[in-house]
Amino acid sequence: MLFTSREISGLAGLVTLISFLAGSGCQTVQKPPAPAPVAAVPVQACSFTPQELHKTVLPTYVIEPPDILTIDAIRVVPRSPYHLRSLDALSIQVQGTFPDAPISGVYVIEPGGFVQLGPRYGSVHVAGMTLEEAQAAIQRQLLPVLRTPVTFVGLAQVASGQQIAGLHLVGPDGTVTLGSYGSVPVVGMTIAQAKSAIERHLSYYFDHPEVAVDIYAYNSKMYYIVTQGAGLGDGVYRFPVTGNETVLDAIAQINGLQQVSSKKIWIARPTCQPGAVQVLPVKWEEITAEACASTNYQILPGDRVFIAEDKMIALDTSLAKITAPFERIMGFSLLGVGTATRFSGPVLQGGGNPRSSF
Repeated sequence: MLFTSREISGLAGLVTLISFLAGSGCQTVQKPPAPAPVAAVPVQACSFTPQELHKTVLPTYVIEPPDILTIDAIRVVPRSPYHLRSLDALSIQVQGTFPDAPISGVYVIEPGGFVQLGPRYGSVHVAGMTLEEAQAAIQRQLLPVLRTPVTFVGLAQVASGQQIAGLHLVGPDGTVTLGSYGSVPVVGMTIAQAKSAIERHLSYYFDHPEVAVDIYAYNSKMYYIVTQGAGLGDGVYRFPVTGNETVLDAIAQINGLQQVSSKKIWIARPTCQPGAVQVLPVKWEEITAEACASTNYQILPGDRVFIAEDKMIALDTSLAKITAPFERIMGFSLLGVGTATRFSGPVLQGGGNPRSSF
């Protein structure tokens, strides 16, 4: 089969392009200097390494952002004299009322400052008054209706207690906000210390306040699972530490090992020594198939569970990254040559069938 001059020139251009790419790809690149090795602290240097069958109790929890605290207002009695506010709840007992319309129970002060006593008795404005003044105002309201009313008024609930009770996020500045009562620094404190700090802060507004403090969400103490992606990018997963996780529990959080992962696993644990790391090798086959707990270590705050990549898959990915551009260029080149060959000769000359020349 003979080639036309157009086909020969197209093939010659393709050969020239491949030779140019091959020549440009053989240049020598100077490698950057290797980083200095990091000193590793051997496992034997640790007096005790907790694992599945010999776990340890974590230190007393220290509050940090962004933990979420639960605060309950057990006793919040305002300092005297207290002036009533909207949404405060009053305990009102009145003797001598109509039998079918008693006044007895807890009544909430409405947003306008009024307390509703019922259809027969109307409403009384009590916001801004003390308890004695509110009792006198209710007595005056009932005198035109009842013959000899006897009124008792007490404070059942303070509306400001709703601002104190509930869930409170520890902000980036290390404080919790208590509504109109300001903010209290709690960062670096234990639960008992935070309780004392909040009660001390509220003592400026209440008489011997008492609150209960607990941790609702442990958001500041974390461990990490790092998976190498065999050349396709690493994965990082972040989970809170509850004090009972092991390596097996951690890997179960990500549904086991991926296809690109190997069975080479270790824990990188932060140390106080500058430039040193503590590495705890994990024997995956032993802790899964043989139920050996010696390397199923307990997870501590700050641990990095590192899952190495499969070297063969990483090599295949690296080769694919190198050859993919050349395969794409070759595909375009062959497509161009095929197109030029198809529309050359008789097609350009007389519009005939290109297959008639073969």
